[in-house]
Amino acid sequence: MRVDAIKAFVEGIPAILREKRGVYSVEFTVAERKAFLSKKKLTYRAQFRIDDDKKELRFTEMLKESGSGASSGDSDLGPGFGFKKETYKICAGPREGSIEEQSKLFGAQYRYAFDFSKVRAFIESETANAGYAFKYQITSIGL
Repeated sequence: MRVDAIKAFVEGIPAILREKRGVYSVEFTVAERKAFLSKKKLTYRAQFRIDDDKKELRFTEMLKESGSGASSGDSDLGPGFGFKKETYKICAGPREGSIEEQSKLFGAQYRYAFDFSKVRAFIESETANAGYAFKYQITSIGL
């Protein structure tokens, strides 16, 4: 299966398609929030792996929130005013869910008009055109 059409589609979002050890990833910032001395951003990430032997493409997607900025109170640096950077995933830990559930959760905090289903639908149609099976996974694809 060729990924040229997927790469062209992703560049039009605009996003970047990367490949590492057989896993392709698409990532771009969907929304940002800024407050006094802090910034948070919401990132869409899709991953897929092509298995030519089984003629299938395994696909997963998620929303990830990361933030940086000033914090007050006790920190690793001691009491007072400090700088803190944190990154966490909504799929990590016991709670897992579809991208639709994640979008509803983040929709209360962020405003965005990105339709993530277009990415999935395009990759699914390209997979079918190549004669491969499309397998959607909620959990992350291992590297």
